[in-house]
Parts: sequence; C-alpha cells; structure tokens
Amino acid sequence: MSAAENFRAVLTEIENARKNRAVAKDEEIILVAVTKNHGVEVMREAIDAGAKNIGENRVQEAAEKFQTLNREVTRHLIGHLQTNKVRQAVKLFDLIQSVDSLHLAEALDKAAAQIGKIQDVLIQINLARETQKSGVAPEDLNSLISFVDSAKNLRLRGLMMIAPNFSDVEECRPLFAQMRKLFDELKTSRKAFDFLSMGMTHDYKIAVEEGANVVRLGTAIFGERSLMNGNHRQV
Repeated sequence: MSAAENFRAVLTEIENARKNRAVAKDEEIILVAVTKNHGVEVMREAIDAGAKNIGENRVQEAAEKFQTLNREVTRHLIGHLQTNKVRQAVKLFDLIQSVDSLHLAEALDKAAAQIGKIQDVLIQINLARETQKSGVAPEDLNSLISFVDSAKNLRLRGLMMIAPNFSDVEECRPLFAQMRKLFDELKTSRKAFDFLSMGMTHDYKIAVEEGANVVRLGTAIFGERSLMNGNHRQV
C-alpha cells in the first residue's frame, strides 16, 4: 500500500485501540509520522493524506529534507541529540522529544535563548534501564525536571519513552502503564504538560491502550527503511 493508505489504516488502528483504553478515552492521540531514511516525496504523500506531525531522528537529515518539503507540519526530533547539533536543532524543530540529560538541557536552554525562542521539550526516560538506549534514569528524573522547569527558554511539555523490543509485545504493557501513572502525577502541577510519547510500530496499539497520547510510527506508514546494522528497531 502507499504511504497515504498506510497512514489512514494506522489512524483506524489507533481509534480501535482507543476503545480499549485504560485512561482518558477522549484524549487526542497524536500520530507522528517518522520519516528517517525516507524521501521528501513520500513525506508529502503522508502529509497530504492528513499527517500533521513529522518526526526525524537526525538533525542533518531533517535540515536537508525540510528545505524542500513545502508543507506546514509540526516538526518533532525523536532521536538522540548531541550537544554539537543543539543550535541547529532549536532552529528546526517545534518539539524536541529526546532530552535525556542535564547537560543537554543546559545546552538547549542556551541555544534557544540565543535566538529568542521558547523551546518545547519532552524528557526521555529510560524506564527499563537498557544500557543501549538513551534516557534519564528514573532516580535522576526529578533533578532534570527541576532544571527544565527553571530554565527561561525551555518549556516542559511531557515525557517520552522507548520500550524494549520484546518478542512478546505484551511485556511492554506494565512499562506503559507505569509511564502513564508518572505522567498523570506530574501533570497535576503543570499547565502545559500535555504529551506522553510512547509507542512505535511494534507496540503502539498497547501503548495507546495504556495511555499514550503521542505515538511515533515509521515502518507502519512508510515501510521498511535501510538497515544500518543488525540491531535495527522498527519505529
């Protein structure tokens, strides 16, 4: 099927998952179309089919594609961000989902201040403590939140998580439920704390059922992309 057909099919699956949702059944669920290693033409196809949010993993790839995209979308950075790419990232992206350390948050705050921007961010949590994944450890979350809350040029909009790639996707469910509980606890004291980003091609239906309101899908919309190594994870 085409990217447009896949996009519409995924929207239907999200709505079906909403019926089994454990919390906030009327909450809007944002579908971020992840376009890493896919060209501008299929990006446009998905946008013309209704995609309003585009996700990219790499700053340089995003910069090249956004120059010729010619579509109005909300731009999400979902991949690990190195501090030497921070200045470019705050110019390119509306929401940076992958803030995973105090050092990165400090660099983003400084770069956003230099261009007079309030940068919306999510804090990425490594809830499963996987050594190969980025994300702040649960015990370090409060100190990172405190800094972002105090930063003049950052606005904390929510949380993000990448679940382990379990062979039995049901094993993700307790982690998603735990993330939703944490999100709801933090939301009570914050006005603009809106986004819980969790769920990818492999596990997004369970993520929605357990309370995700942002899912990040690439393969389900655009098909397989080039494999960089044997540890490729479907987004």
